Amino acid sequence: MPNRLATATSPYLLQHAGNPVDWYPWSDDAFAEAARRDVPILLSVGYAACHWCHVMAHESFEDEATAAQVNRDFVAIKVDREERPDIDAVYMAATQAMTGQGGWPMTCFLTPVGEPFHCGTYYPPTSRQGMPGFRTLLDAVTKAWTEDGDRVRGAAAEIAARLSDNTAASLPPAAVDADALDRAAATLGAGVDPHNGGFGGAPKFPPSMALEFLLRHHERTGSAESLRHASLTCERMARGGLYDQLGGGFSRYSVDAGWVVPHFEKMLYDNALLLRVYAHLARLTGDDLPRRVAEETAGFLLRDLLTPEGGFASALDADTDGVEGLTYAWTPAQLSSVLGDQDGAWAASLLTVTPEGTFEEGASTLQLRADPSEPARWARIREALLASRDTRPQPGRDDKVVTAWNGMAIQALAEAGAALGRPAWVTVAAAAADLLLDLHVVDGRLRRSSRDGQVGAAAAVLDDHGCLADGLLALHQATGEPRWLDAATALLDVALEHFALDEPGAFYDTADDAEALLHRPRELTDNATPCGSSALASALLTASVLAADGGRYRDAAEAAVRGAGTLAEKHPRFAGHWLTVGEAMVRGPLQVVVAGDPGPLLAHARQVAPGGSVVVGGVPDAPGVPLLADRPLVDGGPAAYVCRGFMCDRPVTTEEDLTAALAHSLLHP
Repeated sequence: MPNRLATATSPYLLQHAGNPVDWYPWSDDAFAEAARRDVPILLSVGYAACHWCHVMAHESFEDEATAAQVNRDFVAIKVDREERPDIDAVYMAATQAMTGQGGWPMTCFLTPVGEPFHCGTYYPPTSRQGMPGFRTLLDAVTKAWTEDGDRVRGAAAEIAARLSDNTAASLPPAAVDADALDRAAATLGAGVDPHNGGFGGAPKFPPSMALEFLLRHHERTGSAESLRHASLTCERMARGGLYDQLGGGFSRYSVDAGWVVPHFEKMLYDNALLLRVYAHLARLTGDDLPRRVAEETAGFLLRDLLTPEGGFASALDADTDGVEGLTYAWTPAQLSSVLGDQDGAWAASLLTVTPEGTFEEGASTLQLRADPSEPARWARIREALLASRDTRPQPGRDDKVVTAWNGMAIQALAEAGAALGRPAWVTVAAAAADLLLDLHVVDGRLRRSSRDGQVGAAAAVLDDHGCLADGLLALHQATGEPRWLDAATALLDVALEHFALDEPGAFYDTADDAEALLHRPRELTDNATPCGSSALASALLTASVLAADGGRYRDAAEAAVRGAGTLAEKHPRFAGHWLTVGEAMVRGPLQVVVAGDPGPLLAHARQVAPGGSVVVGGVPDAPGVPLLADRPLVDGGPAAYVCRGFMCDRPVTTEEDLTAALAHSLLHP
């Protein structure tokens, strides 16, 4: 008998709809029931592609005896962290405060008014490795609640009050000027793994936003070190098992320092952010490797994550039939069975597939540590192996369409398509944007997600507004269509009205009319994705030079970046997106306006304009495109105008002169 999750739009909640646990979705009904019965709430937070969420579900939530205990002593609530990042943020702060760490599945015990009194992550069914068994924990919580309930409630209220105070605190503002950006680049460079690239040891996550910053820093300053650090990391990630050598796309992280063995879930946000990085590196250097990786990653998005409605699914699961990596790992014998002995041996050597294995049970992840000596042979073998892999059991797909992550994909495809001459990517990005604007905007306000063409009830949070606005602004630049600019500024106006604190440039992650939680979450650090405030600052800065009344957007962007200045300089690994915005702000952002019919001059501008620049093309005085106002042709032909702030160089008409004008603007900011 399905439980209350059977009508959810979240694939994660639907995974638990057949559990014997009597789950509630997050709802007033759940809290009212806990109050009526005077029992604590068991809050379980995870997401569909989470390996350890699956493990705990199989071990505990599918177990009849455990479910009976949960149902008797608790009201159980299941939350998809991707659908409700606001709830996740509130209780992750509690979990980290209580335990010093966080992760998913997140397991919290709450009073009937939602105040947390005990939090953790994964719990095994029986006690092991210093972790209490889940049923043992349930017994302890029930005993504390029934025998010492007043103390438990009092402690929970104190915890909630402290968390609220911490959330309201701001960092001292600091300038993010050229000197601060140089210091941040030096700090990042000092922490780069000199052999493997990236930062730190195992596990190692792809530092996409820090890489984007280093590329922009190189373009502004000419720093060879910044380019070297970014190039090294991009190469090592792309040649290791983190990258899918057959199907393209990146896994979420590597369990080792050398990018050999991934945690196999593939997230939309990682691949969108990394597509941007590799496309910009290819544009900057002209090298084959980043261009190939950008093209293959875009191919992965379009082949494996595109939904029938035109949006992008959230993720591919880490597991296949309950086994992590089952779809992706190979043995030498499996290669030979597909390719024959000769090609199988050649492929095993090329892809580092060894008899001992680099993964589990003698299997290996595929690595491409060097370019093949026979490219045509590799292309044939890659196609054969991918076709064979497609016959294997496949990982599940979380086909929920998340606004923020789709905004990142739209921006990546629009920018990469324009820079690398792939207009089909821009077309797909436009279709995804149309879906979000048609489906996710309800009564003038943005929603967080949809599935199968049905929009969810959860309101959008700050990163949804910032990331989608950034994607729409990238589409405006790639297509010249005014409607994308209009839609982006409408989102920014809503964000400025409903998310701002009293202090300039500071924003909550939830709107002032959103559901009231224990406190309004507010995150300033960039983690796996840009935080909502840095995403919004990026879009505000870009809109400030694209929109006719951009001054107020500029003021808000500058205030936001100053508010994160201390974080950006002292902890640049957790401020990568802030730093990319800072680079664009210091540079202007640089504006390149090509007046005239689209052609080689506009294509060249998109290839050579440094990251963070605004590039717009179209006929002079085109309606709805303020940057094209008063930009006449020169001698009846296309002309490029390079501007910074309120100053423009004289127009140029050749690709060579445009390159020189951009170089001059960098030398004389």
